[in-house]
Amino acid sequence: MVIGSLSVRMLVRESRTLKDKRQVVRSILDRMRNSFNVSATEVDTHDDVKLVTLGFAAVGFATATVQGVLQKITEALRGHPVAEYLGGEMAVGSEVV
Repeated sequence: MVIGSLSVRMLVRESRTLKDKRQVVRSILDRMRNSFNVSATEVDTHDDVKLVTLGFAAVGFATATVQGVLQKITEALRGHPVAEYLGGEMAVGSEVV
């Protein structure tokens, strides 16, 4: 079993309140969960109005498959129309938890 994780930071320039930010975050998370069948949540910067830190996790049989899914998520987030992609960190391994 191969487990992969992706941590991503994004900037929501148009966000003025936490409610604005939550709408964007919910939209991103729902879209990624439905499109790529991964676990996803906001993992940090909960109180920052403009900065978003998201975490994604994927499980599969092959390293290349898990890496490919996480790479596709990164590409989708880079092209997001509202939130600007700032960077991310990917880790893929075969540790069984």
